[in-house]
Amino acid sequence: MSTPLAELHMHIEGSLEPELIFALAERNKVELPYRDLDDLRGRYEFSDLQSFLDLYFANMAVLRTEQDFADLARAYFARAAAGGVRHAEIFFNPQAHTVRGVPLRAVLDGLADAVRASEAEFGVSSDLIAAVLRDRPVPEAEAMLDEVLRLDVPVLGLGLDSAEVGYPPSLFVDVFARARANGLHTVAHAGEEGPPDYIWQALDLLEVERIDHGVRCLEDEALIARLVDEQIPLTVCPLSNVRLKVVDTLAEHPLRRMLEAGLLVTVNSDDPAYFGGYVDDNFARLQAELGLTEQERETLARNSIRASFASQERKAALLG
Repeated sequence: MSTPLAELHMHIEGSLEPELIFALAERNKVELPYRDLDDLRGRYEFSDLQSFLDLYFANMAVLRTEQDFADLARAYFARAAAGGVRHAEIFFNPQAHTVRGVPLRAVLDGLADAVRASEAEFGVSSDLIAAVLRDRPVPEAEAMLDEVLRLDVPVLGLGLDSAEVGYPPSLFVDVFARARANGLHTVAHAGEEGPPDYIWQALDLLEVERIDHGVRCLEDEALIARLVDEQIPLTVCPLSNVRLKVVDTLAEHPLRRMLEAGLLVTVNSDDPAYFGGYVDDNFARLQAELGLTEQERETLARNSIRASFASQERKAALLG
């Protein structure tokens, strides 16, 4: 594939590989509930989104210091660059760390240190998106946004993630309005396990610029028409969708139907350490199991650049 990739839907905590979990546990003197690496890897079978989230948040216990977050991000940049990624917009979950007593300053300084150096070190331009944990109280999201805005760190946008069903975008109208008023880009997970109505809410109430996942848009013809007409990007995560039982097999994934409908679809890894691979692994598996063509791969790569929040100059350089 000649066109470089942008990755727009990747949770940095979801790139925490088992080997790094054990290394950070040793460094920070954290006692793990796993006998060894094989025991931990054996737990990476999920029945749904919540079963994944339980392990995901438990493993974050090893992330304690600014250096931990810098090491985590640098490990991702190295792996992403090897897979053809040249621009990355990375989610992180401030609340998942502050509720454990880790200062947001340590999280942000560590991640920002890696982000500032990512292009020079790895050839990957990058930005950070702070993501609201939608299944936690709304006032906590408000406080998180306050602190992100107060700290002088390069945060590009605000997102919405975690357990979707029962936590509609409508809960977070005020948080997102304030983020937009302060110049942040806005995106939201919607239409993964939640209904198409959550996508409508994200667009109309939160006024987001991208929909993360969005595969259930195919259940609503009017929604498809709007997404196509406005060319609203959908950051689709195929291997994640299989591992979390959104679709049964990769061969049944609706990606090609989405492309054929004219939707602005991109391919991303979501939580690559947990779901079986990074963005290049997603492309390889799609090619093997869905028969993804070279032309479709090029379209998806170009879509990822177009859908990014990179500067026009950076986009032109990557597309060129």
